[in-house]
Amino acid sequence: MQIGENLKHVVALLGSPRKKGNSTVLAKQIIQGVESVGAKVETVYLNGLNIKPCQGCYACKKKNSTGCAVDDDMQSLYPKLVESDAWIIASPVYWFNMSAQTKIFMDRCFALWNEDLEINPMYKKRIAIAMSYGDSDPFDSGCVNALRSFQDAYRYVGAIIVGMVYGSAEEPGEIASNAELMAQAKEIGKKLAVN
Repeated sequence: MQIGENLKHVVALLGSPRKKGNSTVLAKQIIQGVESVGAKVETVYLNGLNIKPCQGCYACKKKNSTGCAVDDDMQSLYPKLVESDAWIIASPVYWFNMSAQTKIFMDRCFALWNEDLEINPMYKKRIAIAMSYGDSDPFDSGCVNALRSFQDAYRYVGAIIVGMVYGSAEEPGEIASNAELMAQAKEIGKKLAVN
């Protein structure tokens, strides 16, 4: 496939409270890969949004529903998620799993899911995951717990995880010194943007 073919619109969802944190650095490398093949990326910092937890009301699943009943910033995010071809989701590991900002976002995406694949906007949605953690091991840090949560959730809704990139770093931005990881993230971005 040649550059410029199958252009995509990608939404990057950054789940760290640090705008220069390590998961954000990884996500920006994925974004560079996406943009290098001509796709457009819209970046959303979840920490700056007013997103409430899912209320378990099931209003989004009732007959003739117009979607999630919770009136907050997810209402402006839902159309972007539906209209995009792919998502990048980035999160640090906080207390053995994804950040709370990322988890609330994930929970609220329940309103998008539908058993009818013809109207399920997450079906075949292409997704890339970026994770950072402070421990030297993805198992001891809890990174594996988060990765498994992404795998299980997106398999269930019929989405496609194109790639996952994750690595260890303590100080904000430190992960950028891992050249191999940066190259891997950029390649995932290229793969995400081109079928």
